[in-house]
Formats: sequence, C-alpha cells, structure tokens
Amino acid sequence: MSSHPSSVFGNVHLGYIVIETQKFDDWKRFARDAIGMHVDELDADAMRFRLDANECRVLLRRGPAEDVVALGWQLDDHGTFDEIARRVLDHGVPGTEGPDDEAKQRGVEQFLCFPGPNGLTQEVYTTARTGLLPLDIPGSGFVTGAGGLGHVALTTKKPHLVRGYYSHVFDARLSDYIDETINGLKFKIRFLRVNERHHSVAIASVNRLPLNPIRTRVQHVNVQVSTLDDMLTSYQRVTQLGFPMALSVGQHTNDKELSYYAMTPSGFEWEVGWNPIVVDESTWEPTTHQGISIWGHTPEGQTIVDRLHQFAVAARSLGHREDDVAQLAAPGIADD
Repeated sequence: MSSHPSSVFGNVHLGYIVIETQKFDDWKRFARDAIGMHVDELDADAMRFRLDANECRVLLRRGPAEDVVALGWQLDDHGTFDEIARRVLDHGVPGTEGPDDEAKQRGVEQFLCFPGPNGLTQEVYTTARTGLLPLDIPGSGFVTGAGGLGHVALTTKKPHLVRGYYSHVFDARLSDYIDETINGLKFKIRFLRVNERHHSVAIASVNRLPLNPIRTRVQHVNVQVSTLDDMLTSYQRVTQLGFPMALSVGQHTNDKELSYYAMTPSGFEWEVGWNPIVVDESTWEPTTHQGISIWGHTPEGQTIVDRLHQFAVAARSLGHREDDVAQLAAPGIADD
C-alpha cells in the first residue's frame, strides 16, 4: 500500500504565468522598459521575461485571448508532484503531459497540465532551467525564492468552489478576507497562501450577486521588487512611457505591501509591490479587514465610459457559464 503526504503546503510556489496576446511590441515595452524585466525573444510567436535566475517567469505566446491563460506551479520534489497528480486524476479530471517544445518555452524539464477555475490551466513541474545569460534588469531586482513569482487575483461568481479547488489541489490556507466597495459593488476578497507568501491567489466576488465585472481570467498579477526605490522608479517609468495607471501608490491593509497597479497592454492589471509581511504559521490567524488599503491606491484616469464598460461586462456575465472544475473543489470548507 502506498502512502500519501498529509499536506503539500509549503512545497508549492507560483513559478510562471502564460499570457496569450497579439501585442508583442506593446508587451515588450511594458514588461522590459516600464516594469524592468529581462526579455528573451524566442521566435515570432513566443517571448518570455525573467525576474531572476529562472529561464522563464512570464511567457507570451501569440493568440487572441489578451489574457493570462495558464499558471505554472513549481513543486519542491517528485513526491509532491505525484501527490498532486493523484489528487487530480483520482477525481476524473484529465491531466496531460506538456509537449517537449512547450516545456522548453517555459524553461522547465517537463510539466503536467490540467483544468483550473476561470479557464486558467494549471501546470505543475519540479525542475526549472537556469538562464544562460546574465540578468539584464535595472535596480536591485525582484523578490522570488520561497514565496515564488508573486500572486494572481481573479474574480468569480463561485468563490467557494474556487477556494475549494486550490485548497484541495495545493492545500492552500486562508490568510484573511477583505471587504471592499468598488464602483458601487460590494466585494469580499479571499486571500489564499501555499507557502510563506501572504497569498499566491486572491479570489474576489460580488456579495450575493452572480456577477463578474472583469473580462479577463485574472484581475491582476503581482510581482515584488527588492527595494522601495525599485518600486518608485518603475512607477516613474510606467507613467513616462505612457502606460495607463490603474491605482496610485498605496499600502494594503492585510499584507502591508506598498504597491501600485498599472494597466497591461492586454487589459488586466499588473501590481508592483515592495515589502509585504511574511506569514508566521505558528501565530497566524485569519481576520477580516475593511478596505484594501490603509492609504493611497486611488484610481487614476478612470472615465465615465470606463465605468459604463465595466457595468456592461458585469451584466453580460449573468448569462455566462463559469468554469469551476467542481470535481476538485474540496467539500466542507467553512467560509463567510
């Protein structure tokens, strides 16, 4: 009889994201010149960006989605890989080994992919390749390590199922909640961690209404920089290069991170943050915070047309069937 680890928590790290876009030139200016990531142009249909020694942290592939289409999760060992694969396959959810050419694009030895909530494919792997060229980035660099790439935030009409999915597959733990009103809609945001980073996935939902006001699969992607000066100089580059700023510099209530949010060429937001807290598992207790920010994070440049567009997206979502992969949503999770 084989034994399975009781938990994979702490052995899971957000490793890379895959973005599908037609706007390669705009993304190159945004990611390299504004945010400050290292760029490697692979071919006419693929480009990737580095933050650290790993060959790939952000993969662009040519396509119509203008969205994040996959999340790559690095696992510490083959035992964790086998356990996660078992959890997926035992529930009848198909898992597929990624082709060698796609593994090479992602800078990994091999990977397993399977469906995730919101149409976000989940990809798991154990070994990331190291970039051969020296890292070409401004300032002091980015913070990855045990906390992984950063985090992603998504909106959903089925928050309990999305939370249940990440709890079942990756043993994600609830860090806390935030209650916030945005454009007249009351949101509850759940923050889930899979390691010492305060959260790797944030799940936002409109209270008691089956609405999703976001067109894209993710609302934002977060990366963390090493110093306050790195964050402020990247903010200056974003504005000087003419990219829209979604939210000005501010500080969050829950993880205390200082950050700003820029609008990507594909229409979701990109958060650049500095100095979030690291969770101490021996003392941490989930709580609910009122509002996402202690100070700052004020909207910049939003017009009435922008708000009307958001309401139109929300209205259309009423009739949209949301992918939730309910087979992998852990039952019995207490939630508010």
